[in-house]
Amino acid sequence: MESKCKIGCLALVAAMSLVVVTRPGMAGIKDAESASHGADASQYQVVETYKFTGYELVQVNLPVLSHYSYFLISEGKTLVVDPGRDVQFYVDLIKEKGLSVAGIFLTHSHADFVAGHTEMVKLFGCPIYQSAKSGAKYKIEAIADGVTLQVGKAVVEFLDTPGHVLDGTSATVGPTKDSPELILTGDFLFVGGVGRPDLVTGTTSSALAGMLYDTWAAKVSKLPDSVKVFPAHGAGSLCGAHLKDQPFSTIGEERTSNPTLQHKNRSEFITAVLSELQEPPQYFGHNAAMNRDGPPLVDWQEAVSKVAAQAELTDASKYYVVDLRDSKSFAAGHVPNSVNIGLRGRFETWTGIMAPWGSNMVVCGSADELIEAAHRLHRIGYTTRGLNFEDWTKAAMPLLKNTLVSPKELYARMQSNTSPMIVDVRLPNEWMGLRIGTVLNLPLNKLSELSSKLDVSQPVVAVCNSAYRSSMAIGILERKGFKNATSLEGGSEAWIEAGLPVYGAEKGTTAAASTQIRRMIPLPERICARELKRLMMDLPGTFHIVDIRPAEMFADYSLPNSQNVDIAELASNPAFLVGMTPLIIVDRDGSYAMALGGILSQKTQRPIKVLYEGLESYWMESDFSGVSTPQVTTPQIRTTPPAVSPSPAAPSGTQPITRKKSAGC
Repeated sequence: MESKCKIGCLALVAAMSLVVVTRPGMAGIKDAESASHGADASQYQVVETYKFTGYELVQVNLPVLSHYSYFLISEGKTLVVDPGRDVQFYVDLIKEKGLSVAGIFLTHSHADFVAGHTEMVKLFGCPIYQSAKSGAKYKIEAIADGVTLQVGKAVVEFLDTPGHVLDGTSATVGPTKDSPELILTGDFLFVGGVGRPDLVTGTTSSALAGMLYDTWAAKVSKLPDSVKVFPAHGAGSLCGAHLKDQPFSTIGEERTSNPTLQHKNRSEFITAVLSELQEPPQYFGHNAAMNRDGPPLVDWQEAVSKVAAQAELTDASKYYVVDLRDSKSFAAGHVPNSVNIGLRGRFETWTGIMAPWGSNMVVCGSADELIEAAHRLHRIGYTTRGLNFEDWTKAAMPLLKNTLVSPKELYARMQSNTSPMIVDVRLPNEWMGLRIGTVLNLPLNKLSELSSKLDVSQPVVAVCNSAYRSSMAIGILERKGFKNATSLEGGSEAWIEAGLPVYGAEKGTTAAASTQIRRMIPLPERICARELKRLMMDLPGTFHIVDIRPAEMFADYSLPNSQNVDIAELASNPAFLVGMTPLIIVDRDGSYAMALGGILSQKTQRPIKVLYEGLESYWMESDFSGVSTPQVTTPQIRTTPPAVSPSPAAPSGTQPITRKKSAGC
């Protein structure tokens, strides 16, 4: 018991250290852009080579699309799984390792990128293994549930796994059919999430969500807990919700920690999946169709077609000009009515979201930027022409300029009657989780239409986390006729770095004073054991209890219907900041819960309560004699709050115990 206690406490300390070293408020920012702004994020990268019995799996990541592809290698042969369209990386690795290509395995017709199957067939003359239900218009080796393929010493068994799409196919791999060691799940199952079921026309999302449930319950969940799960996407992908930033998992981990899979009832599972759906990017449907038809081959050496500097390019009804430079360069001067989608970010995804499919697109930047942009746009099926920005300036063509607003300048202006309209262009859950004051939320993908709510003559300052999206917003607003649109320089990250308060600022209060007030006043409320018991008996469904102890301690003893949440996840996930019902944090003795409650109280107006002296106090103050003892509940480890706070009534299946157990560390 002592060793288990030490391990539990060390785990808590390690988790807390992730929070303590973070500046106040920064943990609430979860920006998919920030993780993909590096110069190498647009390049394919080997994540790891995993060794198995007689074979190995090479995992490849393309960070800007959160796309995982794979080489299954054994005895000099390889099966390439879900390759991207620009296949040179795959070709180089195949040559480097001296491999022969046994085939291409497509888990389904992907919607978020154009696959490289036709490119690979051209180069290697290999077969394409794909579901017989795919509707592919090119030659395939049709596979169905239970079909096997031998790749060297590796036995691949294909599994029909509909739910994300009708033709979804996974594949187990092992030394024999009956001893699987891994499963390639495509978009059916992710680390921490499941595939979205709303991308197939002609089939209802609820029907596909039901297939997700049935496939998991009747087939995939039957695999051994030790089987490693390798999906087609990681965190940042728009193909699912709750995706974790880790390259693989296991069936056992997903069984116990994947929030969607915790819904044991089919109806609740379907409801949970449908409630998490955001509108898919408009290019998804076009990419899926291209993949089914067989993407046209690309001449990757072809030069970018250039357009001359001409005033007609400023006509938003004729051209969609995408400025590839960074936000500061864009603000210093840009082609009127152009939209800034920087190359140093998720360029492919944002272009697919913002630029209408089939639009007369022109990319604008340096000569090298034009080449890179044209190459990367082929990944999502777009073609483009290029405008060298230097040619535009040399021709003395018109420029629009914006003066970016520094955090301190914007804060000062917010205290006066001349404050500009501040528009937060992040998603609603990001905006609710952390914001810089009383600001209007108009998500970027809806900004063009929602901007009709605003006066085009009024100054507007766009805000996001890192200024990547807010810089994009400038061009969108200018295309709608706004004359004075700009962006918060550095975004919310720079705002917090400057020590400025979040959730608004009182008039007449300096930034330093406001920061001091924020540190002193927003503290969690302490709730004693007796009061918590009264709440549980008298006011069920009016609060949400989270238990931050390690999972093994939670399994040993927990309050009825409390939710086990990792301490670092609770500190960093903005979903826990949303709502008006109290969030009650419990731990062993109240120490870590109070520290975490203090952090959360500075980021949300949601009532935060902490169980005073923790579960030790709750236990000691409870009258347990004979069998009147706490209920042992099945642990439910979840990473996001439920849509509705659970009732504290004891769940069915609980069992009384006849002796006291410690509350754990």
